[in-house]
Amino acid sequence: MSSRMSGATLLGHLGPRLFAAAEPASGSLAASARGIMPAAARIFPARMASTDAKQVAIEKPEEAATTEQSNKKNAVASYWGVQPRKLVREDGTEWPWFCFTPWDTYRADTTIDVKKHHQPRGIPDKAAYYAVRALRVPMDLFFQRRHASHALLLKTLAAVPPMVGGVLLHLRSLRRFEHSGGWIRALMEEAENERMHLMTFLEVTQPRWWERALVVAAQGVFFNAYFVGYLVSPKFAHRFVGYLEEEAVHSYTEYLKDLEAGIIENTPAPAIAIDYWRLPADATLKDVVTVVRADEAHHRDANHYASVRSNSLNLAHQQN
Repeated sequence: MSSRMSGATLLGHLGPRLFAAAEPASGSLAASARGIMPAAARIFPARMASTDAKQVAIEKPEEAATTEQSNKKNAVASYWGVQPRKLVREDGTEWPWFCFTPWDTYRADTTIDVKKHHQPRGIPDKAAYYAVRALRVPMDLFFQRRHASHALLLKTLAAVPPMVGGVLLHLRSLRRFEHSGGWIRALMEEAENERMHLMTFLEVTQPRWWERALVVAAQGVFFNAYFVGYLVSPKFAHRFVGYLEEEAVHSYTEYLKDLEAGIIENTPAPAIAIDYWRLPADATLKDVVTVVRADEAHHRDANHYASVRSNSLNLAHQQN
């Protein structure tokens, strides 16, 4: 009895809302359809709204095209349909980038010593050093003096080690209930910085289809190899990246030489680089390569230092 009364009460509440607009059953089929439509619209508003939108697009193609373009733009600029808040520069103009924010920008320290080299000591250091030197030979043969393409593809791999190291230290911190000593954040920021290098050089040159295929293959192999290497010996892994960054500094030095000699045109700096490194408005490609080289020198020193601190898998614990 109670269930019948509950059902009657529920129907009493919902009935007028769902069927108030419906016409008598004796009407024609068309009239019945018109009566059911408002009720269905209440039950399935999203479905009915999409149908109405299609009708509007048919009636007003110009407005529909404008709406479609706006939706495409919002799809790129938003996350799950949530629009980010609008940001402005110091001069009041709108911030055009969604891949980084104004407080992520900085001025690179270009006074850092770009000639510094860590002499390998012990078996892990020598293994890392000669592994990097061996990788340098095919890279030089493949890219020759195509510095922009070299930098572009190098960044697809250079951003992998700090991300792997940061994830493994993050899991270690959770597993051992201990602080990371700031190393997780440092490695994640290094990975993001390398990715921003990639976004910058995408404005200078575009990868060919076979270069994209090479990146897919190389990244898959390199990620898994470095993951295993970091699990076995963080000391070796960080030393390897330190030597890799030394080679990157050398590559950018050669890039600068060709820019200064006029072999490569010193074009205006990409807008994304001007905002990210807070460069002057009249900055050139040479200025961009200079600050990127400075970033790599800082990564070099950070990873060589991390290699020393990570002895015996104790990178995070020694900071506490």
